[in-house]
Amino acid sequence: MRKLDDIFDRLQRSAFRQRFKLTPAELRYLHDKGLPTVLAHAQDFVAQRLAPAGPRNDGKQTPLRGHPAFVAQLATATCCRSCLSKWHGIPLKRELSMAEQRHVVEAIARWLRMQDVDVRGNGDPAFPELPLFRRL
Repeated sequence: MRKLDDIFDRLQRSAFRQRFKLTPAELRYLHDKGLPTVLAHAQDFVAQRLAPAGPRNDGKQTPLRGHPAFVAQLATATCCRSCLSKWHGIPLKRELSMAEQRHVVEAIARWLRMQDVDVRGNGDPAFPELPLFRRL
């Protein structure tokens, strides 16, 4: 698994990855729900759609819009197993470990924090830490 700093350096040089931006509705959702809730959703998306050894519809399982986590996955190359292999050095055809799932959610969280938006939600102070991973 590659370091996020290295991955984000490479992502900045990808015209394809740089084109992903949150829509006003997705920004509003992120602000209203708050980063911890959006990251909990991301954790569930990763566990269900990405973590299995052979994800259903691999390469097409991440929608282009509709949730901030989906856009972040596309922007961070955490959208499918082949992108995880190419960009993050996570092997294909085996279930993702909890550490690898955490890595994916951390990439999503980092990208969302980089967006110019107040991600606190509900008037709470900013949440610098990821939510605890639930055992599935």
